[in-house]
Amino acid sequence: MNTMETKFITPTTTLPVPNVQALASNNLKTVPSRYIRQALDHEILANNEIPVINLGKLTDDDHEELAKFHLACQDWGFFQVVNHGVGEDVIEKMIEDVGEFFELPLEEKKSRSVKSEGYGRTFVFSEEQKLDWGDMYYLHTQPVGSRNYAAWPTHRPLTFRETVSIYSLEMDRIKTILVGVMAKNLGINEGKFTNMFNNGTQSMRMNYYPPCPEASKVLGISPHSDATGLTVLLQFNQVHGLQINHNGTWVPVKMLPSALLVNIGDIIEILTNGKYKSIEHRVVVSKEKARMSVATFHETHESVVIGPLPELIINGETEQYKHVTFVEFFKMFLSRKLDGKSFLDDLKLKH
Repeated sequence: MNTMETKFITPTTTLPVPNVQALASNNLKTVPSRYIRQALDHEILANNEIPVINLGKLTDDDHEELAKFHLACQDWGFFQVVNHGVGEDVIEKMIEDVGEFFELPLEEKKSRSVKSEGYGRTFVFSEEQKLDWGDMYYLHTQPVGSRNYAAWPTHRPLTFRETVSIYSLEMDRIKTILVGVMAKNLGINEGKFTNMFNNGTQSMRMNYYPPCPEASKVLGISPHSDATGLTVLLQFNQVHGLQINHNGTWVPVKMLPSALLVNIGDIIEILTNGKYKSIEHRVVVSKEKARMSVATFHETHESVVIGPLPELIINGETEQYKHVTFVEFFKMFLSRKLDGKSFLDDLKLKH
């Protein structure tokens, strides 16, 4: 079995579309129709803030923090993490190097595009598909042997490879801690659950959302839940834009300084049989300022069959999701556009 082929499944086709960063540099007054969303729901609940979890207290088995974390995973699927132990120098260097990359000339950025990796856009499957107002730079980061360095910068930013490598290890550390605490809170074997994610795949999506003259009519990312196990987000420059769908209302995420944002992905919702939930989210953009972020995605090892864990089917419950292989899961996901939680809905069993 070829590791490079099976660890990261890629879409068969994606249509070429303009880079938004280049489009926005033309001082547009209006936005092309393919970016305009009809009847865009901007209803928000501004005073409802997502939970904040102290990672240091979790590792110390603080009972109050463990209970708070359990409720955050059950009710929100999103939480900010403070006291996470990632050095300020590591975060600042990541912000600096990613920012420098997006400032490179368009052709230099586009030269870092290899198959499904590198600089470009999300997957586009039809001419009718609405487009997101944002560009991305996507890399496979773990295992190290899966990296395709042809998609990585060579000269500018000079320290990019080292910076991303250090940051990648820190994200993996946080993932391991959180997955272990989840197992503890769920009352299942901690070693078994964490082993499912040991040597699993990790990738990073670096996002750039330019200012938009018709910001209220577009989206930076369409509503979706993440087809991952766990996502850790680093937001730059305090330009907010992420919103989560909490009980049918869009809640804006206001990041605390130095905090990281974590959300549960579809894989963990399936493994826990819906006890912990992935949550639909989207990105809105600003008329005045660019927004940047780095999302680090963590999946299970490729050998894991993704389905409800037997030890969580208790008290007369039934399995709510199908069992699929890692490869099947990602082939299904990459064959469709982002559309709320429709992908996860298709994996639900019909009782």
